[in-house]
Order: sequence, then C-alpha cells, then structure tokens
Amino acid sequence: MTGALTVHAPSGIGEVTEGTDLAALVLTHCPLADGDVVTVTSKVVSKAEGRMRYGDREASLAEETRRVVARRGATTIVRNRLGLTMAAAGIDASNVPAGRHLLLPRDPDATARRLRTELADRAGVNVAVVVTDTAGRAWRTGQTDIAIGAAGLRVVEDLAGAVDPHGNPLAVTAPAVADELAGAAELVTGKLGGRPVAVLRGRADLVLPAGDDGPGAAALVRADGEDMFGLGAREAVLQALAGQRGGFGAPATAEEVREAAHALLSDTAVLTPDGAVRILVPDEDPSAAAVRSRAEVLATACGWTCAEEAASPGWLRILPGTP
Repeated sequence: MTGALTVHAPSGIGEVTEGTDLAALVLTHCPLADGDVVTVTSKVVSKAEGRMRYGDREASLAEETRRVVARRGATTIVRNRLGLTMAAAGIDASNVPAGRHLLLPRDPDATARRLRTELADRAGVNVAVVVTDTAGRAWRTGQTDIAIGAAGLRVVEDLAGAVDPHGNPLAVTAPAVADELAGAAELVTGKLGGRPVAVLRGRADLVLPAGDDGPGAAALVRADGEDMFGLGAREAVLQALAGQRGGFGAPATAEEVREAAHALLSDTAVLTPDGAVRILVPDEDPSAAAVRSRAEVLATACGWTCAEEAASPGWLRILPGTP
C-alpha cells in the first residue's frame, strides 16, 4: 500500500443499452494497469444485461422480494433475492425513460468475474472488478455506494489478531474495503455526470492473483440468522404478536430467555436441567391468560416455543427450537 489512492472516472461514455460490451467500454475509456480496481455501477450492468422493465413497479418489487423488513408510508425496505436489504429491493427508476425501471443484475458477482476475465484476456492486465449500487444505512441519513458484486478483490480486510501502535490487540476489526472502494468511486462518478465507470489505483494489495476471483461481494451479506435487525421495530412487534417466525435473527440463549421471562412474565422463571425455561402461572391468578399470551410472544421473538406442562398444571415451559 502506497498511502495514496487515485480515482479516475472518464466522461463521454454515453448511453448503455442491452448487449453493450462492457469490457470494450472500459478499455476504450480507461487505461488500466495491474493492481487497479475497476468499478462499474449496477445501473449500466443492468442495462447491458437487459434488466429493464416496463409498467408495474409493484409487480417487479414482489418478484425481487424475499422478505419485507419494514414499511413506512410509500417506502418499503426488503431483503431481496440477492440477500441485500434495500429500499424497493434496489429497483431503480432514475436515468431511464418514463414508465420504465431497472432491476438489479441477476448475479453481480458473476458479472464481475466475467468482466475481470474479459479485461485480462483483451488487455493482459490483472485488475479487480466491483459492481456498485446505492444503499441507505439504518442509523444514518443519506445514502452511499456499496459493492454488490466483486471479483479478484479481498472484499474484507480482516485485522483480527493484529496489534495497534499502543499494543492493544484487535479482536473484530474488519473493514469492508469493497464497500469503501465503492464509496470512493461514487465521489468521482456522481449520480448525474454520465460517468458510470471508475478506476481506482493505489490499493494493489487488495487485488488477488490472476485466476483467483475471491469470495465476491456475497461474502459481505449477513445470513438471516446473523442479522440482529432483520425486521423494523414496528414489524418485529406485530410479527411476534401474530406468532410468525423469521427475521428475528438467531435464537436467543437459554439465559437470555430466562432473563426476559423473569422481567416480563414472572419472577418464578427458572432454567431446567433439560435447557427449558419454566414459569409458574396458576389458573387462579387473574392475570394468567395475559401471562400465557405474553409467553407465546416472547417465545416467538426468541426463536423458542411455549407449551403447558401436562403433568404439572399451572406451569409453562418455554422450549428451544421451532415447532
């Protein structure tokens, strides 16, 4: 690493249409060298791959959605078929003719691999390729560009085990460098300048050897079970009340369930040797029905189940696993 990063985004590329040769487009406008990182916006990839649609955007949203995360007014946040959590599944209606919209590329990592191979074959250079798109952040206003496809790039720089200048060990530090490069490229490409391609030079240390495409940007997507924020706050409450599972992340631990049951249901909540949480809810207690109802909601939200103890009337058991 040199300590300097340059980003070049050429003008004059013009309109991309279905069938456009992206490798030829890059090579016509961008001088390349070994170790460069080439970024291409998902918009032009989608145009070149024929992902433009006409008419009903809601039908396209349903097609691209795997799970709704949250709805607020006209905004729908979903987990799309690529595993990305994005507004409107990443469907884009800007910089296209009226009445049309673009779906995200079908397989951005495959596009990046193909483009990397074509650039190597035609120009004899070993570069990394990143397909970028714009996304919001849950706790920040505004949007930034992220990598949704990558080839030939270390997408995460894992620093766990390294030591800082003060001698402190780094435990979980792992910069998502593919996203950082995408954001740097967007500063130069812009949204309205007609510059959908950029070349970043100065981080050849992140570029993998020829023939090694790496894990792709898919490696940056958290699995559903690892996502602490798989539903909006309102949607999580409503889904738990409805007894619907999914979107709550990995199941809670037994101690977490016991603590929640103790705080929300009854101070009788205890862990049993078989790993369940046991709660006394006597039928003569006027709040028994409400406690049982809350226990069902708690169990659903934690990824557990709730059942009466047939042999011990008045006791509830919250059990690991799903029905």
